[in-house]
Amino acid sequence: AALALVAGATGGILAPRLLDDGQVADAGLPAAVGTGAGDRAPESVAGVAATVLPSVVSIEVVGAEGTSTGSGLVLRQDGYILTNNHVVESGATAGATTSVLFADGSEEPASIVGRTPEYDIAVLKVERSGLVPLVLGDSDDVLVGDPVIAIGAPLGLEGTVTTGIVSALNRPVSAGSEQETAFINAIQTDAAINPGNSGGPLVNAAGEVVGINSAIAQPPGALSSAGGSIGLGFAITSNQARRTAEQLIETGAATYPIIGVLLDQAYTGEGVQVATEQRGDTPPVTPRGPADRAGIRRGDVIVAIDGRPVTEPDELIVAIRAKTPGDTIVLRVRTGSEERDVRVVLDESAPE
Repeated sequence: AALALVAGATGGILAPRLLDDGQVADAGLPAAVGTGAGDRAPESVAGVAATVLPSVVSIEVVGAEGTSTGSGLVLRQDGYILTNNHVVESGATAGATTSVLFADGSEEPASIVGRTPEYDIAVLKVERSGLVPLVLGDSDDVLVGDPVIAIGAPLGLEGTVTTGIVSALNRPVSAGSEQETAFINAIQTDAAINPGNSGGPLVNAAGEVVGINSAIAQPPGALSSAGGSIGLGFAITSNQARRTAEQLIETGAATYPIIGVLLDQAYTGEGVQVATEQRGDTPPVTPRGPADRAGIRRGDVIVAIDGRPVTEPDELIVAIRAKTPGDTIVLRVRTGSEERDVRVVLDESAPE
């Protein structure tokens, strides 16, 4: 009864202000009090996005097998664009066309300067100058928990911005297609990354590129058909991208470091085992190669690289490929029951 009386009293007071159709002559809503459009701190997500977005591009490749899309970033002011190899690999086929869509809505045809499936990196060139390149930061400075921002064109939605943190470092990830697979020592992030984000930048709070978004994890089974982000995204480190892009721009091809051994993919014990049998014309240990010179023999087990344990062949491969030819690594090697530390100077693969 008390509630009814109060409601009735309130209704009686408001009644004279109502029009016949129940509308109010003056809504009298409070005015919005904001900070003003564009008035954001440079270090805020909005501030970083405003700086980075003009230098992020969308990429479209039209070939015999259809149309594929991805993302990229301006690498140099004179038209060099960085992206993933798997975004543009179909553009290397006869009759295919590749185009770059800029943040201002303009579009330019692009040519492939160079690409490498080993690192899943490609460089494009458009005939345009005066572009604003993004800064490639030092990915060695990245720590787990650092805030990051992913920018790209997921599902063709240009200029999409998502945020998260660095979830893990040194994740061994295979990316690319079945025909051209890359092994990368990746940065893991929970920033939402979806199909179409590939090749776009992962930037830190200063707006520096620390990674190139390249892959996402999917749950096993029926759930994998969803094909979207589950908070497990992976990016190629900016330091690796820089080294590879420099080679592609300067020579059109990229090399990677090797130690000269075959690994036994069927081995299930601790560490990673050097193969015991020749594979085709390739011996388990390349004669006079880095491993051979260091005293590594067929059947030896590598249990750690630079003090970091390895349990899968991919872990060893990506850890080596994260280095540069000429670098020295320390492998913990087991022969029988004896273990020793071996210093290996990395060799360089032959250009393809």
